[in-house]
Amino acid sequence: MAGLQDLPDVLSTLYPIKSESDTSTEIKKLSTMIRVGIVGGTGYTALELIKILLRHPDVCITKLTSRDESCPPLSEVHPQIRERLELNFSIFEIESFAEQVDFAFCCLPHAASAKIVKQLLERGIKVVDFSADYRLNDTATFEKWYEVEHPDANRVGSVPYGIPELFRSDIQNAELVANPGCFPSSALLPLVPLLSQSLIESTPVIIDSKTGVSGAGRKPNLKFHYPECNESVAAYGVGKHRHMPEINQIIARVCNQEISATFTPHLIPMDRGILSTIYVTPKQGVNASALQDQLNDFYRDETFVRISDTLPKTKDVTHTNYCDISISQCGEFAVIVSVLDNLIKGASGAAVQNFNIMLGLPETTGLI
Repeated sequence: MAGLQDLPDVLSTLYPIKSESDTSTEIKKLSTMIRVGIVGGTGYTALELIKILLRHPDVCITKLTSRDESCPPLSEVHPQIRERLELNFSIFEIESFAEQVDFAFCCLPHAASAKIVKQLLERGIKVVDFSADYRLNDTATFEKWYEVEHPDANRVGSVPYGIPELFRSDIQNAELVANPGCFPSSALLPLVPLLSQSLIESTPVIIDSKTGVSGAGRKPNLKFHYPECNESVAAYGVGKHRHMPEINQIIARVCNQEISATFTPHLIPMDRGILSTIYVTPKQGVNASALQDQLNDFYRDETFVRISDTLPKTKDVTHTNYCDISISQCGEFAVIVSVLDNLIKGASGAAVQNFNIMLGLPETTGLI
């Protein structure tokens, strides 16, 4: 990999300097920053990641890749970034990528991602991976649910799962972190502290989630075409959604108890956001108030998880890295409502949290 002495010419091109008198100061500042590359930068989560990193004081984005061989300019793919970062997409090639990057975010689909991640790690580049390739405990489960042979099977089961509030100590010294799924984040953040203290029964656990259409990604799909989804609500993936084993395995990993949650996602005609309504049975002598006290204690020192006395809604967290949670009593059940922005706390915001932890930076940098 190229050293910092090679940065000035590259960085002065990517980040034009307005005044000649500011040149030495600006180059000195850029030369101490962390060079970040994004693999697969054309989607919605990549756009949010770019926006967060542009306000991160310790980061300069030096490389963006796409599988589009025309290699368009960033401003053409994401007009929101026009005049903020002058950079063209390129086809991924490990040699040139490794020369210009200290840290990578991989935003490719499952299976395609692991092939690239393996190469990056071999070059000593730390990675946060957005795909599902490293989230599960074993390759058999991965191959059953994703119907493809895993390209980097030896690492499966040993990669830290990237919910910082639950796995911070594992993330701190990691070379690779598996960024969590958006639905699992909304469910695991409230469930893990309650199951780990045996305050609720492990069955039944019913997770009813609603999500905006951005959760399906940017690639055109008839189901998410405006006339198809507007003025309509639809359940999908009933009994076969790929986030089911992720939720169950992470709970088993953290709480040392098996669980088989019933998870049903629904598509809502809005751009972004997830609202999960989770039905659980408190143990004998425990009520919703005691469950809320446990969540307050567990997340007392956490910036990005807020426990609320009122029912949260998706607009409370839109464009933020917060997850808001409330608990209400409903007969014999406790009803948990958890909301987050699927593109931020459910994806790119969590990724930057992980990045900050992996590099020993203040965890909230760039996020508040």
